[in-house]
Amino acid sequence: MNPVWNIRLTRAAEDDFQHILRWTTTHFGRRQGKTYARTVTLALSDLSNGPDILGVKQREDIGLGIYTLHVARKGRRGSHFVVFRVSHSSATPTIDVLRILHEAMDLVRHLSESEN
Repeated sequence: MNPVWNIRLTRAAEDDFQHILRWTTTHFGRRQGKTYARTVTLALSDLSNGPDILGVKQREDIGLGIYTLHVARKGRRGSHFVVFRVSHSSATPTIDVLRILHEAMDLVRHLSESEN
């Protein structure tokens, strides 16, 4: 049986999530805001199965040990990447979500602003 991975969001990732939900609700309405919140939450929840799930891409072009997972999964639509790193600092397998960024953003620049 595979272990369940702990998912930790950095402060920047939490801020990204809140900003995404506010923007979506403002521009598309409360119902769509809730739908998109569920889409992002499901992608984060899927990561509890570890970094080897379908859709995860290693992104050495962004930084050493960086991975992404697009939130558009399992028939759901979305425009954001979950940017994360596997943490080796605890006994429990852990994924640190560094940012949640729109696919049109320069991921390297936005990640380096908050993480490097």
